[in-house]
Amino acid sequence: MAAVLRGLHRALPDTGLTGPGLSCCCRFWAVDVRVPAACRALVDELEWEIAQVDPRKTIQMGSFRINPDGSQSVPYARSEAHLTELLERVCEKMKEYGEKVDPSTHRKSYVRVISHDGTKMDLSGVKIDGDVASSLKFACESIAEEYEDELIEFLSHEADNVKDRLCSKRTDLCDHALHIPHDEL
Repeated sequence: MAAVLRGLHRALPDTGLTGPGLSCCCRFWAVDVRVPAACRALVDELEWEIAQVDPRKTIQMGSFRINPDGSQSVPYARSEAHLTELLERVCEKMKEYGEKVDPSTHRKSYVRVISHDGTKMDLSGVKIDGDVASSLKFACESIAEEYEDELIEFLSHEADNVKDRLCSKRTDLCDHALHIPHDEL
């Protein structure tokens, strides 16, 4: 994991939020602000995709495990097969994000620039840039690869606060050190 984050640090532009100053708070010192943002966007996109699946759709389990009702099927939306498929393609969604800087705090956040449902979005103050999108995509792919098991574990059950549990506590991707509120990317 440290190698992945060092690679992210080299691949992403310097934001002034990396380096030894965060080492007291983070497991890894070479963390860019886009890493926790990409983690949160990744979880948001996965949860949205899961919600789009018909809850009645099921998939046959590949084992001899039998449910209490005698069936050998599980809901498709949260099945390991579906979640694995989503993880392979979800980071493409990062091209639908832009960078927004809070005028009073100068803190960066990453917001969708294309809505899921086609409604018009307020893009005032949002920087839509290929470099931002590609950096977020790279961070997303690194997180999805490194934490695939944890993502599947949390998302296979309807868990509360997946973003907080995965992006802060389980992976220690340092958004608590950067003081990023949990409802913000």
